[in-house]
Amino acid sequence: MKPYYEILRSLREDHDLTQSDVANLLGTTQQVYSRYENGVNEMPVRHIVTLCKFYRVSADFILGLPENEGV
Repeated sequence: MKPYYEILRSLREDHDLTQSDVANLLGTTQQVYSRYENGVNEMPVRHIVTLCKFYRVSADFILGLPENEGV
């Protein structure tokens, strides 16, 4: 299971985006977004929700959790 910050980087790179592009989407700076991607700071839930909608993936995917597991 990859840490969420590695998944953030992979999603961004897979969509040919820069850190600045994603930072603008989130309404933050490239420096702050870089800290999220490097695991220095935890990303706020509101940003995770925005990225789920943008990339069309679930929060479970971004967080590296298995999907559709029994409760």
